[in-house]
Amino acid sequence: MSRISSSASISRGIISQSTCWIISNYALIITLLGIKCRLMRNLDNKDQQIIRTLQRNGRMTNQDLAAEVNLSPSPCLRRLKLLEQNGVITGYSANIDAEAYGLPVTVFVHIKLESHTEETVAKFETDIARIDQVMECFVMTGASDYLLRVVVADLSDYEDFVRRKLHSIGSIASMDSSFVYGVVKKTNVFPTIG
Repeated sequence: MSRISSSASISRGIISQSTCWIISNYALIITLLGIKCRLMRNLDNKDQQIIRTLQRNGRMTNQDLAAEVNLSPSPCLRRLKLLEQNGVITGYSANIDAEAYGLPVTVFVHIKLESHTEETVAKFETDIARIDQVMECFVMTGASDYLLRVVVADLSDYEDFVRRKLHSIGSIASMDSSFVYGVVKKTNVFPTIG
């Protein structure tokens, strides 16, 4: 009987080791292909609760956070540190009202590049990343290559942004601007998964 149980545990150990080897080699292959891969445990309901609670109020103490998610402070802090170490929580910042700050105009700009050579794409992405008015830049599928979220003070400020900043990049085949004139929903709190 003990022989069977010990061989079963050895088999589990071999399977576990080979599974880890396959997963780590698969991750290596994916990494070599340039695809980001993070080996970590799946987020459970408590992790999601912690994240959603912090997205609503990133300034709360660990004591308050623990009470909110029904954990004692030590396990809550341990989970929080793991979420930070694994890159799930990437930082903490204040949410600022753009209009109160003096940038009430939001524009979404669809950009299509003239060519898609490695050099052209790298130059465009480097140049766009340096422009302060560009709050977000997404690589897109479909009719446009990029979607920018731009904030400016007014229309003349946007015209200046286009003429001095975007046009100076070059390699842009076309661009289409859509001005935001109202907001129906704006949140940074993720939905619950599962």
